[in-house]
Amino acid sequence: MRTVLPTWRSTASQVRGLADLIAYQPFHRRSSVVQWRTCITHRGRADRFASSAHAYSYATPSYEVSRKHDQTSTIYALSTAPGRAAIAVIRISGYACLDIYRRLCPGKALPKPRYATVRTLHDPNKRPAPETVLDANALIFYFPAPRTATGEDVLELHVHGGTAVVKAVLSAVPTCASEGDFKSIRYAEAGEFTKRAFLNGRLDLTQVEALGDTLAAITEEQRRLSMRATTSTLSKQYEEWRRQLLYARGELEALIDFSEDQHFDESPAELCRSVSTQVRKLRRTLQIHSANATRGELLRNGISVSLLGAPNAGKSSLLNRIVGREAAIVSQEAGTTRDVVEVGLDIGGFLCQLGDTAGLRKAQKAIAQQPGAEGALGLVEEEGMRRARARASDSDVVIVVTSFEAIGGRIEFPLYSEVVSSAAELVCTKNNVIVVINKTDLAEPVGVEAAVERLLAALPGLDRSRIYCVSCKEAENERLHDDGPYSDSGKIQTFLQGLIVHFQQLTAALSPEFDSNASIWQESLGASERHRLLLEECLGFLDDFLTAVQPELASEGGIGDSEQETDIVVAAEYLRGAANCLAKVTGKGEAGDVEEVLGVVFEKFCVGK
Repeated sequence: MRTVLPTWRSTASQVRGLADLIAYQPFHRRSSVVQWRTCITHRGRADRFASSAHAYSYATPSYEVSRKHDQTSTIYALSTAPGRAAIAVIRISGYACLDIYRRLCPGKALPKPRYATVRTLHDPNKRPAPETVLDANALIFYFPAPRTATGEDVLELHVHGGTAVVKAVLSAVPTCASEGDFKSIRYAEAGEFTKRAFLNGRLDLTQVEALGDTLAAITEEQRRLSMRATTSTLSKQYEEWRRQLLYARGELEALIDFSEDQHFDESPAELCRSVSTQVRKLRRTLQIHSANATRGELLRNGISVSLLGAPNAGKSSLLNRIVGREAAIVSQEAGTTRDVVEVGLDIGGFLCQLGDTAGLRKAQKAIAQQPGAEGALGLVEEEGMRRARARASDSDVVIVVTSFEAIGGRIEFPLYSEVVSSAAELVCTKNNVIVVINKTDLAEPVGVEAAVERLLAALPGLDRSRIYCVSCKEAENERLHDDGPYSDSGKIQTFLQGLIVHFQQLTAALSPEFDSNASIWQESLGASERHRLLLEECLGFLDDFLTAVQPELASEGGIGDSEQETDIVVAAEYLRGAANCLAKVTGKGEAGDVEEVLGVVFEKFCVGK
C-alpha cells in the first residue's frame, strides 16, 4: 500500500514542492519498517541537495534490516577459545534457530526464553537413540528476537569443552536445515554477530568500536578506556552536537528562502552573528574533544617511551630495572647498544613501548677525555645515533639518562653537548622530557643537589619535579639480596611512581572552561582515531563556515546582492557538511532529514502564519 501526501507550497514561491512518499512494508510478526524518502528543491539552487535516496533517507533500525544485508542465512560459531576446556559455547543467530533446536533436541519443548535448560543433543540426521547422542547434559539458552544481542533469534549451546564434542556439535549444526530450505546455515565470518547487532540497531558504531577495544584490552587503563564508550553517552553527545548544527542550518535556510516575504525579529546580520557565536562555541568544544581523542589513543595504543643519553650513562641498566629482567646487554664498553631495543610492558596500568637507544657522543677528537669513548665513530654507530634521535623525536615521553662518572680519580657529573642539545630541543618542542641522574651511589648528597642545579641551568623549561636521582647498581644489589625488607635504596620505585604520575597527566581529559560537566569529557577519551579524523573534518567545515559568513557579519543591510546571498548559501552547506561528519561517527546517516530542517524553520520563524 502506498500513501501520497499532498504537495505543500510556500507563499514565497521559492520552495517548488515537497512530496513525501511513505512506503509501508508488509507487517512482520516481530516488527515493521517505515522508509521515509523526501526531497526538497529550490528555484535556481536544485543542486544544493543531493537526491532523496542519498541525502535524506532514514530507515528505522529493526529486525527487518538484517534481511536486506543477509536475507536468509543463519550463522553459528564457537564463541569460546578453541581447545580443551570445561565448557564451550556455540552461538547461533538467525531465522533457523528454532529449526536447529528441534533437530538437535527432537521431541523436547522449547526452553523458556532466557532461562537455562538442560538438554541432550542428538545427531540431527539419525533417529534419536543412545548411540546418536552428541553431548549429554548440555545447557541451552534461547533468546527470541528482537531483544537479543544481535536483534535476531539467538540460540546458545553450552556443551562440554572436549575437542571431539565441540567438533561433533559444530558439524551437526549446518545439517539441521532441510533440503531445499531457504534458511541456509553457515559458519559466521569474523565479527559478523556484532555486525548484525549494528545493522539491527542493537549497537551503534561507537559501541561496536568500544567492544573491540574491550576484547583487545591488556592493561587496566585500556580496560577503563573501553568501558567509557560501551554506554550510549558518547553517541548521545555526538547526536546533540549534530542537532545543534542542524538547528543553525535551519535558521540559515529560513534566511535564504523566506527573507523576501517574511519579517524576522532579527536582521540577516544579527542572525548570522548569532549562528556564528553558536558555531564558535561548538568549534571550541569539538577541538577539546578531538584533543581528548588523541590522549585516549595513548591509552589504547600504548605510550612510546625512549631512553636517551651518552654511552655508559646507564640506559640499558635502567631499562633492565624497569622491566625486571635482563632485556638489554649491559657492558662497560661504550657503544654496546647500536640499535633500538624495544620492550613492551605494563607500568601502573599503562601500556608502554620502551626503547633503549644508542649512546650519543661526538667524534674522537672532541671526546678524548671521555671515559670509555675511545675510537672514531663507525658507520654503524652513527646510524644508531641517528635512529636514537629519530626514536626520541617520535616518542610520547623521553627519559634523558645522565650519570656521575669517576674521571681521573674524581667523581664528576659531565654534561655532554650531544645529549644536552638533543634534550634542550625536546624540552622546547614537546615538553615531555624526564631526566634521570644515575649512579648517585658514587656522589655525596651535596654533589647530587649540585647536579640537579646544573641540569636546570642547561635545560631551560625543565621542571625540577621531572628530575629523578637513582642508582641502578643499588637497585640490582637489592634485587639479588631480597631476603630482607624492601627499602628502594636505588630509588627505582620512586622514579616509576613519578613516571606513572606523568602518564596520568599525559592522558587526563581536557575540558572547556564553559562546561562544568566533567563526565562527558572523561567519556571523550574513549573516542577512536576514526572519530578524531571525522571531528577534524567537521572542524574544517566549521572554519569554512566562519570564513563564509564574515562579509555578512560586516554588513548591517541584509543580503541584497547575489554575491552576498551566495555566501549564505555556501555557509549553510558548510554546516550540512559538518553535521554529516558527526552523523558518520555513530553511523546513523546524513546531516538530517528534510523534515528536521523545515521543522526548525517553522518553529523559529512561524512561516506560513
